[in-house]
Amino acid sequence: MSAKPSVPTWQRKSTLVMLAVLAALAVFGTTTQTWIHVSFAQGAVQQAALNVPGSKAAVAVSALALVALAGVLATTIAGRVARIIAGAIVLLSALGIIAVVLGVLADPSAAAMAEVGKATGVVGVASDATTTWFPLAALAASIVLAAAAGLILWVGRRWTVRTKYDAATSSAERPGPGDPIDEVDSWDWLSRGDDPTA
Repeated sequence: MSAKPSVPTWQRKSTLVMLAVLAALAVFGTTTQTWIHVSFAQGAVQQAALNVPGSKAAVAVSALALVALAGVLATTIAGRVARIIAGAIVLLSALGIIAVVLGVLADPSAAAMAEVGKATGVVGVASDATTTWFPLAALAASIVLAAAAGLILWVGRRWTVRTKYDAATSSAERPGPGDPIDEVDSWDWLSRGDDPTA
């Protein structure tokens, strides 16, 4: 009997899901940090500087990161069609994050304008806005997230959803002589009162 070919690490469900979850959490984590540092012209306002966190500079990024995280978790329990839909949502969320972050990097002054107005009470005050490295980190994490989502859409079609109901209806569950026994399968057989080692 020929051995079943092993699945490459980059195609494994656990690998891709963990990669996507970590990327989504990384994106969300960056939004709690300072994305934009704003310096004001001398004498323009009372304060000399303002730090704008990512959650204020790019509100959509936090929301999209949470949507992506929920979508990734959904792919772990979804059927084939639902997995494709969830994977597409994750991919679109990642692309949305990339677009928003690029907008912040391209024009940090515009991204900080609302917070500058709230902090100073003056609209259109002269300021100099520069980004920190956190938007770049969010951009890198969102690219990883998009890549993971793309791989989930591509190889996720071959993933199987294992439940006790699937096990009960499958006729090819019981191992043959010399076949390896999977721990999940063992529990399924035992739950049906069947000893897989007998």
